[in-house]
Amino acid sequence: MTVTTTADFHPLAESVQPVFDTVLSRSPHEPEFHQAVHEVLHSIAPVLERHPEFVDGGILERLVEPERQILFRVPWVDDAGKLQVNRGYRIQFSSVLGPYKGGLRFHPSVNLSIIKFLGFEQIFKNALTGQGIGGGKGGSDFDPHGKSDAEVMRFCQSFMNELYRHLGEHTDVPAGDIGVGGREIGFLFGQYRKVTNRHESGMFTGKGTGWGGAEVRTEATGYGAVFFAQEMLAVRGDSLAGKRVGISGSGNVAIYAIQKATQLGATAVTASDSSGYVVDDAGIDLDLLRQLKEVERARIVEYAKRRPSARFVEGGSVWEVPVDIAVPSATQNEVSLADAEALIAGGVQAVSEGANMPCVPEAVEAFQKAGVLFAPGKAANAGGVATSALEMSQNASRQRWTFADSENKLREIMADIHGATFDAAERYGVPGDYVAGANIAGFERVAAAMLAQGVI
Repeated sequence: MTVTTTADFHPLAESVQPVFDTVLSRSPHEPEFHQAVHEVLHSIAPVLERHPEFVDGGILERLVEPERQILFRVPWVDDAGKLQVNRGYRIQFSSVLGPYKGGLRFHPSVNLSIIKFLGFEQIFKNALTGQGIGGGKGGSDFDPHGKSDAEVMRFCQSFMNELYRHLGEHTDVPAGDIGVGGREIGFLFGQYRKVTNRHESGMFTGKGTGWGGAEVRTEATGYGAVFFAQEMLAVRGDSLAGKRVGISGSGNVAIYAIQKATQLGATAVTASDSSGYVVDDAGIDLDLLRQLKEVERARIVEYAKRRPSARFVEGGSVWEVPVDIAVPSATQNEVSLADAEALIAGGVQAVSEGANMPCVPEAVEAFQKAGVLFAPGKAANAGGVATSALEMSQNASRQRWTFADSENKLREIMADIHGATFDAAERYGVPGDYVAGANIAGFERVAAAMLAQGVI
C-alpha cells in the first residue's frame, strides 16, 4: 500500500502543517483520512490567526486523534453452513458537543481509513446542525448485496454482540449508511435490545416508524442535499424549477434526492450503480426505481429494460450527461477532475454533495474556479444526521411528529446550515466558498466547546 506524503497535497499554513505531518506519520496508510483532514486544516488556518487560544489549547492536536477506535472480528455462518469472518469498526471521534453520532456502512471497500475520514467529517457536519451531537462512524467490510435475509440477520446479530457494549443513547447513537437500510437497522436494534434487556429507542436512529422511527428520516439526506442546492441558487435569485438534475447512485440518498428535486420543479434524469448508469430524459420514474432497488434489489440496467424513454450505459461516468445541477450521491471520490471538467463543459451551475466527499480535491477546485456553486457533503448532506437528532428527541419525549412537521423542521435546519456556512465564508474573506464556510463554522463550534471543557 502506498504511503501518503506531504508532497501529495498543497502546502498548508505554518500554523497547521505540523499537525498534518503528525497525521501522516501516525496513520501512513489512510489516504481518505488524510484527504479529509487536509481540507479542514486548509480552511481553518485563518481562524487560528484570529483565535490564538485555539492554538495554545492544543485543539487541533486533539481534534485529529479519535477519542476511541474500536476494531473487532465478526464471525457468522452463511446459508451453506460455512463460517465467514468480517471486520467491524467503530470510530468514536468527538463527544464534546454530545453523544457520538454517525452511521454504519456495510461495504467491501470499508477499511480503517474510510471509517476515520467519515468520522472526522461527521464532527463538523454534526456541529453545523446545531443539534448537540458529537461525531463518530462505523461499519464493516461485509457486503449485504446478494445475501439472504437470514445471512444478513446472522451477520448483524454477531456484529452487535460486540458493538453493543460501546453504545447507548447518551454515549453513541449509530444510524444507517451505505449497505445499512431498514432491514439491517431492524436486525441490529433487535439484537441490541436482546443483549441489553433494554428497549432503548434513542440509541439507534433510522428505525421503522412503527417502533420508534421518525417521519422523514429515510428521506432526509436526499431531501437535505436538494434543499441546500435550492438555498444556494436562491442567493443568485434562481431556483430548481425547470432545471435538469444529474444524480449518481440509486440507493436511499439518490432516490429521495430525485423525489425532492422533482417536487421542486426540476427533472432528474440520471441514476447509477456499480454496473453503469441510466439516462431518462423524461425524468426518472421513481416508483420503478424504488421497485427495482428497494424490493427486487436488481441492477440499474433493469430500469432501462422496463422504461422506453431510458437508455443504459455500461460502465462510463454518469457525469458525462449534461445537467444544470449535479447531486453526487453514491460514494467518496466518485467525481474525478475529468468528470468535473465534463460537467462544467455541459453547463453545470451547482453541485451539492449528497454523499460524503464524493468529489476529489482537484474536482472541487475546478468547480470553484469555474464559478460553479459547490456545497461540500458536511453541509449539503447534513439533513440525515439532523433528522436523526430529531428522532432522538422524539424518542426521549415519547412523541411522534407528522411528516409535514418533520419536513418543515428539516427545511429550516438546512436553511440554517446554509446561513451559517455562507456567513462564515463572508466573515473570513472568502465569500461564496461553501467548503471553507462549512469547515470554519463547524470548527468554531467544536473548538470553543473543547476549550471550555479542558484538556480531555
